[in-house]
Amino acid sequence: MANSQKIKRWNNATHRDLGYFFSGLIIMYCISGLALNHIDDWNPDFVITKKDVSLARAYEKSEITNELVRQFGLLVDQPKYKIYDFPTDDQLKIYYDKASLHLNLKNGTGKYEKVSRRPVFYETNVLHRNSIEGWKWVSDIFAVMLMLITLTGLFILQGKQGLSGRGKWLLAAGFLPPLIAFVFHGMS
Repeated sequence: MANSQKIKRWNNATHRDLGYFFSGLIIMYCISGLALNHIDDWNPDFVITKKDVSLARAYEKSEITNELVRQFGLLVDQPKYKIYDFPTDDQLKIYYDKASLHLNLKNGTGKYEKVSRRPVFYETNVLHRNSIEGWKWVSDIFAVMLMLITLTGLFILQGKQGLSGRGKWLLAAGFLPPLIAFVFHGMS
């Protein structure tokens, strides 16, 4: 077999095998990247559930007991509270595990908020942001492997469909979006 054929087979096998091996991470980073790109539109890490609450009547601060605080929790399916305090004389704030109930004792209304992790997105975002000790090395290796996958992909096709044909124009066009962004938004 000719030397160029060996190189082509090695190139194709490397591209294929690295592509298969890293496909899970590629998909994970893509999902997380999309979520993090829209962080101003939604919270990609947490789901915040809010609920309005009405008490049977108004209360005075002096009436509040541990048992009454526990009963207030039953209104939002939280039978066990951690602690409570009074931000003002007519307000009661009750803290639960990953939730809180803020009551206006004077008018008998309140707001309940519960925070829970957004499944899949939370975990992928933790990895994407390198929030786990040592993950940056995995991320660095992954970045180098993505470059290798890309470079080997450039040489799979030959002729007019490959890099010497239409491929060079598509490759050049791929650099246009970042160049346009740099020109119009500056490189600060």
